[in-house]
Order: sequence, then structure tokens, then C-alpha cells
Amino acid sequence: MIRLIRNLTILALSLVLLVAAIYGVLGYNKYKESINSMPIKEKVESVRQDESFVPLSNISPDFSDAVVAIEDHRFYEHGAFEFISLVRAALTNLIKGEIVQGGSTITQQVAKNLYYSNKQTLVRKVAELFVAIDLEEMYSKDEILELYVNIVYYGESNVGIKEASMHYFDKQPSKLTYKEATFLAGLPRAPSIYSSNSKAAKDRQAEVMEALKDYRNENEIFE
Repeated sequence: MIRLIRNLTILALSLVLLVAAIYGVLGYNKYKESINSMPIKEKVESVRQDESFVPLSNISPDFSDAVVAIEDHRFYEHGAFEFISLVRAALTNLIKGEIVQGGSTITQQVAKNLYYSNKQTLVRKVAELFVAIDLEEMYSKDEILELYVNIVYYGESNVGIKEASMHYFDKQPSKLTYKEATFLAGLPRAPSIYSSNSKAAKDRQAEVMEALKDYRNENEIFE
């Protein structure tokens, strides 16, 4: 019986590794196709040339800190991906055969928004990871965060922090108050819900405020 269990375990692990290898190859091919169609530096430059693009230095620190706190609080400590979160999500998704768990870092989200749609597939997630690794090699953490806040969707047809800040509060991102900043930082997770449901938005804002408090305490960052 023990030998049978051991053999079945080895077989199961072998199948998982085989499936992972197949998706790895398919994802890498998709990644190469993406960057061949438009290199990463060209993609990034096109984002920076948009009239709505705002440098990180012109954005309220409350907002940028809140984004890191709620989306990826170890952003400045890890690389393109966070290993434990990635492995946990990958195993869950492989077993299910579809994307049921995220685990994406801010860098991975930038990769997704630069090249891929919101339709989540295992192949796309692998391709996204390869792009994220390139981004980490080419740009600083602040530059990646700057890209993130300028390309994510904030609801009600607003892409990027400038459009969102002007739409919701009629002010430039540098002028956002603490409450306004924490409200906007919470939107990208589910913009269609939070932008139309005030109670859900307030609950999400409370989560952001708590995460920001913890983040600043851990890193000794003060308002």
C-alpha cells in the first residue's frame, strides 16, 4: 500500500510538471510573439507620450503608497514575481485547469496591461510573467509603479490616474487628499463595482486605509 501511494504521488507530480512544462513553452511563445510585434521599450514610450501620463513625482505620495500597500505591499522587496504567491496560485490553477487564483505583482499587472486582455488563461499568465521579468530588468521600481498608475482602469471610462483624479475629484493627482487618494487606490481591483456602488467603494477604501497604515508602520513612512 505504501509503495502504491508513493508511486501514485510520483505519477501525480510528474503529470503536474509535464502540464507546467507545456504551458511554459506555450506561454514563452506567446511572450515572444508579443514583444516581436512591439518591443517593450516602444510600448512603454507610447504610454509615456500619452497626454494623460503623469510622472510619479507629480502624484500624491498618499496615492502611490496606498497603491503599493493594497496591491503589492512587498513590491519594493521582490522581483517580477513573489515566489510563494506565484507557486500557490500556479498549483491551484494547474489543478483546476483555469485561472481561479491571481497572485500577480504590480509588475505582472503592468505586463498584462501593456500587452494582454483581461481574459485570463494559463498561457497568458506565463507570457505575462516573461514580460514582467523583462520590465524588472529594464526599469526601476518607481518607473514600474509610475507605469502601473498610468495604465490601469479606474472605472467610468477612466484610464490612468490623471483621468481618474479629474473625473472623480476635479483636481490634478498631486492635489489629492488622503481620503481621495485612498478611494482611488482601491478602484482598480474591481472598477465597475466600486465606481457604481458607494457602499462597496467605502468598504474597499477602509481596506486600503488599513493596508496603508500597516505599510507605513512597517516601513516607517509617515503622512
